[in-house]
Amino acid sequence: EVDPSLEALESRQEEILKRLYELKSAVDGLSKMIQTPDADLDVTNIIQTDEYSPLTTSGADLDLMLGKDYGALKDIVINANPSLPPLSLLVLHRLLCERYKILSAVHTHSSVKKVPENLLKCFGEQTKKQPRHEYQLGFTLIWKDVPKPQMKFSIQTMCPIEGEGNIARFLFSLFGQKYNAVTSTLIDSWVDTTIFQLKEGSSKEKGAVLRSMNAALGKTPWLVGNELTVADIVAWCALQQTGSANAAPAHVQKWMKSCENLAPFSSVMKLFK
Repeated sequence: EVDPSLEALESRQEEILKRLYELKSAVDGLSKMIQTPDADLDVTNIIQTDEYSPLTTSGADLDLMLGKDYGALKDIVINANPSLPPLSLLVLHRLLCERYKILSAVHTHSSVKKVPENLLKCFGEQTKKQPRHEYQLGFTLIWKDVPKPQMKFSIQTMCPIEGEGNIARFLFSLFGQKYNAVTSTLIDSWVDTTIFQLKEGSSKEKGAVLRSMNAALGKTPWLVGNELTVADIVAWCALQQTGSANAAPAHVQKWMKSCENLAPFSSVMKLFK
C-alpha cells in the first residue's frame, strides 16, 4: 500500500511544478514584449545619430532663447576669483564673439588688491566702439574675491548661477545646439566629472578620469560624438589648470591638439604663457 503522506507530497510537488511552468510561460511572453536595456550598452551609435549644427553657423535667436527684454541689451555679469581664473568661461566668451556682437568689459572689485595684467586684458581690445544698442549681448567679467564663479543675468526672474560648470552650460546653450536625451546626459556627466574629480579630486580620481577620457576619445574625436561640446571646453581647461596635460594618454593628447587648433583655445593659452 502507498503511504498517504507520500501521495500528498507528490501531489504538492506536481502543483509546484505546474505553477513554475505557468510562471515561466508568463515570463517568456513578457520578454517578447519588453526589451530590457543593457547596462553596458555602447551608446556611440545613438550619439552619432544626433543632429548637430556647427558652431560656425549664423547666430541663434537670442530673444527666443532668453526672452525679449523690451529691446534692451542683455547683460551677462560674471564674478570670478583671479587666483583661479575660470578658463572655460574665457574660451566660451571668445566662441560667442565669433557668433554674436558682444560688448565686453573687465573690471576689478575692491575686494581684490591686485590683478595680473593678462587677466585685466583677457578679453583683448574692443576693436570697434559702437553705440550700446548695436550689440546683441553684454559680457562683463568682474575679478572679485569669491569662493567660486557667480553669474548674474539681466532677466530679473532668473536666480544667480554659481559654479564654473553651471555657468559654462548656460553660455554654451546660447549657441542654440539641440541634443537628444542620451547626448545631453553624457555631456552633463562629463562636465560634472571634470569639475569634481579631474579639477578638484584626488590623484587617484584624476587618473581614473584620464583613463575614461582616453577610452571615450578612442571611439569619437570629441568627448561626446563628432562635434565640440561644452564638455570638451571644460575638460580641456581643467587639464590646463591642474597640470595634468603632459601626463595625459595618447588619445587625450591628440584631442588636446584638436582643441588648441581652434582659435578660442589658442588665444586663452597665450594669456598664460
